[in-house]
This record gives sequence, C-alpha cells and structure tokens, in this order.
Amino acid sequence: MISRSIPKRQALASIRQLSNTSRLLQVTEQQDQPQDKKYTRDELTYGKLSPAQKAYLDRVIRVDQAGELGANYIYLGQILVLASRYPHLKPLLTHMREQEIHHHNTFNDLQVRRRVRPSLITPLWKVGAIGMGMGTALLSKEAAMACTVAVETVIGGHYNEQLRVLMNQYNVPIYDKQGKVVDKSEVTPTAIVSEELTSLKENIKLFRDQELEHLDIALENDAEKAVPYKLLTEGIKTVCKGAIWAAERI
Repeated sequence: MISRSIPKRQALASIRQLSNTSRLLQVTEQQDQPQDKKYTRDELTYGKLSPAQKAYLDRVIRVDQAGELGANYIYLGQILVLASRYPHLKPLLTHMREQEIHHHNTFNDLQVRRRVRPSLITPLWKVGAIGMGMGTALLSKEAAMACTVAVETVIGGHYNEQLRVLMNQYNVPIYDKQGKVVDKSEVTPTAIVSEELTSLKENIKLFRDQELEHLDIALENDAEKAVPYKLLTEGIKTVCKGAIWAAERI
C-alpha cells in the first residue's frame, strides 16, 4: 500500500507543479501583451471648424464680453448709490463686481487672441448699465437686488444655452501626428475636444455658477420685497434679452 501511494503522491505533485507553471506562463504572457494605448492631446491634431461653427464662437465671445461689461457697470452704479446708505452691502456688491471684471477681462483676452470684432454698441452698454444700476438703487435697495435677480437669471440661462451648443455641435475629426483619423474611443476623455474649446467651456461653466451665486445673494437680501417685484424683474429681463440679441449681431 505504501509503495503504491508514493508514486501517486509524486504524480499529483507533478500535476500541481505543471498547473502552477502554466498559470505563471499565462500571467507572464498577459503582462507582456501591450495594453490599449489612449492618445493624449499632445499626440493629436483637430479638424478645422466649419464657417458656421467659427461664426457662432465669434458671437459667443462678442456677446459675453459685452454682457460682462454691462454687469460690471450695473454693480458700479449700485455701489455708487448704496455703499454709503447701506455699508453692509458694500462688500457683497464689491465682491460681485470684482467677479464680473474678471469675466470681462477673460473675454477681452479671447477677443484679442481670436481677432473677434467687438460689439459696436459697447458704449451704449456702459451708459445703459450704469443707469440701470443707479436707477434701481435709487428706488430702493430691494429694487437693486431685484435688478440683480433679473440680470443674473438671463445671463445664467444664456450661458446654459451656449454650453449646450458647444457640447453638442462641435464634434470635429481627430488626427494623430501622421494624419490618420483617430476614433474617440482611442482618445483619453480630456483630449476629445481641443484645449481652446475645453478652456472656453470650463470658463463659461465657472462664470455661470458665479452669476447664479450673485442671484442667490440678491434673494437673500430681500430682492423679492421690491415693489413692484414682478413688473420690475420682467421688464429688466426683457431689456437684457434685447441687449443680448443686439450685441450678438451688431
């Protein structure tokens, strides 16, 4: 019995050793196989935008630059009237205006880099905006806050519309450095869109969120107590939408 069991044990040991060796070889082969490589942005070039896509980008930059200029002057007008009457509002208004100045400077830089024609009604934006800011502030601090609610509601919705277009209508061919078309599945997620377009979308998202933060600040500071709130906000929204339409085209 003992003499028979020894060869059997040796045979089982040999089988286990062979099995372990096979597994080790399989693991080694898998490690030696090249992994699917994803292209990074530095390894790619992007197809040209169509004339319609270029025209829309120019409109985005033109109207956003003009709109942020207007928002800057609205807050300036409010500060001129309210800072001395309601000192506790000055830091809030200054904070919001500083963000608008940053937004405006960002689109100014884009305008220069892309050689986008500025809106021809820019001087009117300054006069109209500071008049709107001072006029509503002279009515009451609540009216000034209602003005902010109306303006930021329109701007936030306008930015959302731009983001939808930029995300859905700017698919261009992608090429490697040898000129071969690359499928999007072969590209890292951050490289599917060009750096310029990615930066523009990120800025618009950030600015939209900051505009909506301004809206919340205005609501927290009694905007809805303005009289007549509905008439005031709807009237200002209509003016803002008309100004956006004009700045995109003129």
